[in-house]
Amino acid sequence: MSDELPETPATGGRARSFGTVAEAYDRGRPAYPEEAVAWLTGGEAKVVLELGAGTGKLTRQLVDAGHAVFATDPDEAMLEVLRERVPEVSAKVATAEEIPANDRSVDVVVVAQAFHWFDHEVALPEIARILKPGGHVALMWNSRDERIPWVRRMGDILGRQDSNTSSAQHLVHSDLFGFMEETSFKHWQEVNRESILDLARSRSSFLVMDDDEKQQHLEEVRAFYADYGRGMDGMQIPYVTRCYRAVVVDRDEQTTSDGDAPSQEGPVVSDGTDTDMLLIDFR
Repeated sequence: MSDELPETPATGGRARSFGTVAEAYDRGRPAYPEEAVAWLTGGEAKVVLELGAGTGKLTRQLVDAGHAVFATDPDEAMLEVLRERVPEVSAKVATAEEIPANDRSVDVVVVAQAFHWFDHEVALPEIARILKPGGHVALMWNSRDERIPWVRRMGDILGRQDSNTSSAQHLVHSDLFGFMEETSFKHWQEVNRESILDLARSRSSFLVMDDDEKQQHLEEVRAFYADYGRGMDGMQIPYVTRCYRAVVVDRDEQTTSDGDAPSQEGPVVSDGTDTDMLLIDFR
C-alpha cells in the first residue's frame, strides 16, 4: 500500500486507489533491508500475516526468509501482482478492520507502508485477537534520507509524507500491546530515468491529479533526473527504514479480581493437527 497520509479512514478513499498503478508501484517502490525484515519478525521461522501487502514487495522477502506467510490487501489489482511475484503465498482481499483469521492463529502481524491508513480503533483489537500469546505486531516505513541536499530536492517534488511515522504512536497508547520497540536501518534504491517516473506515478497524490497536472509533474521529475541522475548508470536514492514492534498483551495472564490467574482448559492455539484452517478464509 501507499506511504501517503490518508484523507479518510483506510476503509475507503485513496487507500484503495493504487490498483490503477499496481505495475508502476511494483517497479518504482523500494524493497526493504534484510536486516529490517529479520528484526520485524524476530528471527526464526514463524507464521506471519501481512496486512496491506500491496504488490508483495515485503511478502517475497518474508517467504525467502523461511516464514509461512499469508497476505491481505483491500485492492484486488495489487494482489494480482503479488500472486505473480509470490505464487506460493495465499493472498486474500481483506482489510485490517476485518481480518480473515482465527483467534490466536499467527505469530506475527506485519504492516509495511500501510499502518497509517488503518482505522486504529477497529484494527488494533483485530490484530490483538489473531495474535498468539507472546506474538507481536511489527510496522515498517521507508523514508528517504533528506540530510542530503539533492534528496531534499526530490522530496520537494515527490512529497515527503512517507517521512511521517507518527501513526505508530497508536501502539504506544493502546492497552492491547506492551512496550513498543523501535529501530532503523539504512539502504539504497537504484533507479533510472524510467523507474523514477514509476516512483512518481505510484503516489496517491499523483492519482488525484488531472491529466495536465500529471504530465507537468512527470516533466518536473524528468528534469530533476536530468540534473542529478547519471544517465544510463542511474541514481541511488538513500533510505532510512524505520521499524516498530510490540508484543500483544496476553489476556490469560491478566488476573481475576481476587488476584488469581484465570484457569484454562486445554490448548488455546491449534497445533495444526485438528481440522480447523489456520486462516479460515484462506482455502
